[in-house]
Amino acid sequence: MSVAGIKKQFYKASQMVSEKVGGAEGTKMDEDFKDLERRADLRSKAVVEVLNKTSEYLQPDPATRAKLAMLTTVSRIRGQVNSPGYEQPEARLGDSMTKYGSNLGEETIFGKSLVDIGDSMKQVAQVKDSLDIDMKQNFIDPLQAVAEKEIKDAQHHLKKLEGRRLDYDYKKKRQGKISDEEIRLALEKFEESKEQTESAMHNLLETDVELMSQLSAFVDALVQYHQQSLEVMKGLSTRMKGRMNEAQSHPKREYTSKPRSSVDYGQAETSNSRPSSSAASTPVYSHAPPVQRPSIKSKPTEPCCKALFDFQPENEGELGFRDGDIITLTGRLDENWLEGRLRGKMGYFPTNYVEVMVPLPH
Repeated sequence: MSVAGIKKQFYKASQMVSEKVGGAEGTKMDEDFKDLERRADLRSKAVVEVLNKTSEYLQPDPATRAKLAMLTTVSRIRGQVNSPGYEQPEARLGDSMTKYGSNLGEETIFGKSLVDIGDSMKQVAQVKDSLDIDMKQNFIDPLQAVAEKEIKDAQHHLKKLEGRRLDYDYKKKRQGKISDEEIRLALEKFEESKEQTESAMHNLLETDVELMSQLSAFVDALVQYHQQSLEVMKGLSTRMKGRMNEAQSHPKREYTSKPRSSVDYGQAETSNSRPSSSAASTPVYSHAPPVQRPSIKSKPTEPCCKALFDFQPENEGELGFRDGDIITLTGRLDENWLEGRLRGKMGYFPTNYVEVMVPLPH
C-alpha cells in the first residue's frame, strides 16, 4: 500500500472513533487517548508530507519523479545502479552549450566559453545523479519504511478498535435481550484493542532516533552535493575570467564592405563601330561628319535586383547566381526570400544576397 493510502486510512480510522452509533452516544475515549491520537496523527502527516515534498524537490517533473521512485536501495548497494536512469536538466543544458560551442569553433572566444560552461554543467549533472541516488537510498527509502510499518500498524489497530467499539455499543444497547456475558466479552475485546492501538501509536511517536538518523543523512547528502557543485563552479568561474580577459585584449576587427561593381546598361556597340586609336586623335571623314549622339546608360524599368555575392542553391526551387548578376524580380515569398528569373530559370533566393534596384510594385 502506498504512503498516501496509509495516510488516508489512518485519518479515516481516527475520525471513526468519535462517531455516534445508531443515533445514540457511542463509547467515548479518555483524554489521554485523544491526546495520543492527535500526536500520532500529526507525526503521520509530517512523515508523509516530507516524503512527497522531498521527491518534488529532487525532481519537479512528474515523469522524472516517477522514475526516481523506481530506484531501489538493494540494486544500489549491489552496484547495479550507476545513474538514476534519467537525464538531469543540467545535462540537457550542458549538451546544448557544448554542441553549439563546438560548431562555432576554437577561433571564437564565445564558442570556447560555451564549451567550458557546457562541460561544467554536465559535471554538475553527474553530482546531481549522485544526490538523487543518495537521497533515495539513505533518506526516502528508510522514511518510507517507517510509514509502511509504524503508521500502517497504527491505522490497522485504529480500524480494529472501531469495529470492536461498534460491537460493544450495539450489544450494550440491547442489554436485556442478550446475555451479560456476551456484553462483558465485547467490552474486554474493546479494551484489548484500545491498549493495542495505544501501543501502536506510542511506537510511532518513539521513532525519533530513526527519524533523526534519516534527517542527518538528508543534510549530509545536500552538503556533499553543494560542495561538489561549488568546486565545479569555482573552477568554471576562474576559466571564465580568463576568457573575459582574452576577449578584452583581442583586437577589434573593423567591418569593411566590399566594393560594388558598376553595370553599364547602355546600348551594345554595333559591329561597324570602331574605337579610336587615341583619345586625342580626330577622325577624318570624306563626307560630312555624322551627328554625334551622347552615350546614355539606360536604367532598368522592370523590377530587378543585383547580386552582391555568389549564391549556391541548396534546396529544390532555389535560384543560383553569381556576384554582379542582374535578376528580374517576379515576386516575394516573405521578408527574407524573393522570387526571380535569371537566364531563363525561375527560383527563390535570400534578400540579403542582393540589392534591389527596381522594387516590385505594391
